[in-house]
Amino acid sequence: MSQSTDVLAPDAHVRGARDGGRRGHGHPWLTLIAVALGVMMVGLDATVVSIANPAIAKDLDASLSGLQWVTNAYLLTLAVSLIPAGKIADRFGRKRTFLAGVIGFGIASVLIGVSGGLGMVIFWRVVQGFAGALLQPASLAILRNTFPANKLNAAIGIWGATVGISIAGGPIVAGLLVENVNWESVFFLNAPLGVVALLVGLWVIRESKDEEARGSFDLPGVALLSGGLFALVWGLIKAGEHGFGSAVPLWSFAIAAVLMVAFVLNELRAEQPLLPMSLFKSPSLSAATGLIVLGFFGMFGTVFFVTLYLQQVHGMSPVEAGVRMLPMTAIFIVASPIAGALTSRFGPRVPLTLGMAFTAASLFGLSRIGVDAPYIQVWPWFVLMGMAFGLVIVAGTEAIVGNAPAHLAGVAGGLQQTASQLGGVLGTSVLGVLLSTKVGDVLYGRLTESGVPGGAAQQISGQGSGLVSQGVAPVPPGTPPKTATAITDGSHLAFMDGWQTSMTVAGAVAAVAIIAALFVRRGNSPVEGGMAV
Repeated sequence: MSQSTDVLAPDAHVRGARDGGRRGHGHPWLTLIAVALGVMMVGLDATVVSIANPAIAKDLDASLSGLQWVTNAYLLTLAVSLIPAGKIADRFGRKRTFLAGVIGFGIASVLIGVSGGLGMVIFWRVVQGFAGALLQPASLAILRNTFPANKLNAAIGIWGATVGISIAGGPIVAGLLVENVNWESVFFLNAPLGVVALLVGLWVIRESKDEEARGSFDLPGVALLSGGLFALVWGLIKAGEHGFGSAVPLWSFAIAAVLMVAFVLNELRAEQPLLPMSLFKSPSLSAATGLIVLGFFGMFGTVFFVTLYLQQVHGMSPVEAGVRMLPMTAIFIVASPIAGALTSRFGPRVPLTLGMAFTAASLFGLSRIGVDAPYIQVWPWFVLMGMAFGLVIVAGTEAIVGNAPAHLAGVAGGLQQTASQLGGVLGTSVLGVLLSTKVGDVLYGRLTESGVPGGAAQQISGQGSGLVSQGVAPVPPGTPPKTATAITDGSHLAFMDGWQTSMTVAGAVAAVAIIAALFVRRGNSPVEGGMAV
């Protein structure tokens, strides 16, 4: 191993000289800068849109369902495109694919900002999703094939810290832009980042591809996987709106199951499979994929509901809420390099186990806070959640990418990103169903306990439970102040009952996942240049 770990970095400079002798071409750390700039665009987009949504709704006269599609159109497109995009990167070139994603993401962002109606905003969000799918798995594959084994974990840690900086700064930056400029400026922010990422990437990134990926492209695999993931994500989103027992989610899940079984059968027979099933012969890769799902399940589910809690229950502005969330999001910047160092020394098992234990502890802690909880009771759990997320995402990513053969690095990157997106969808939809179901069960009782007359409480329980599930107190216009206070108190108590249920269930899932973390081992697959990780 000591022999092979010294091969890649010098070889990168040799290849750069053969390609024209450009100074810095193929340099690992300069390549990391280019990749980080591209990933930063996607990280910012993950948080700034939620802050801009109310302004978009007001300016474009969007209904709630229309506004949801501003987020869901991007999410659906990204989820169904990531693994095919990783295969495209492996076959046609990771640099070429990454830069195409940067260009597409930047252009789509600008066109969202100049759109004159909600329909065009949603359309360009779909384009953004395709571009993000090209960009993300290719970025990990580039790192996998640029860095020597003894520095790959540190590189992935910095890559993760870049995502953390974007996530941490996104709500504050978006709040300032929306309040002082307009919502369009939130999307224009991606343009300068994209230009810099493109120029630096063109200069320093060394092209790599899977030389074995020849012949026909697995179009049936693309269609079956995309259709299966689309049906799954669609079902999750609709379950969040109508409950898991409704017809649309049930049919969606059934279709997803059929398509995914057909996809596995197709991959076992395909000459050039889109997602080689041999990848999952590695228990470490399989377990790490599941842990990435659960890490994003806990983190993004928590972020979604914390935002509602701070803004709707405590009445904070978007900027104020973003600042209060910094202990959760900013700690990820510190946690990522720590996770990289721990993974380098002990392998991914230790940081993954710690990460899931921290996730469980923070979720159980958050499940115990009340309506009027002072901030001092909340922020320590935010810190623990941010630390947990950093440990899980960095160590899990290393376990997935490191346990995959180098020629499938793009596919492994796509698998990691798909797991991330599915975890985020699960976190918001599953926890949302738990919360809204609990709110529906207790709302009438909470309202009457707070002093709302029985008739009014019955009417609010029947028509306003959806708003209460978002932390909003549905006080009708002209309500007397005493009754309005009672409605607000009862609604917030019901919301917190739902909050506590969803956080408790999520904490229990994270606790069980600690067992899966014990099966993850350090990657030992070969990478380009004869190097072993």
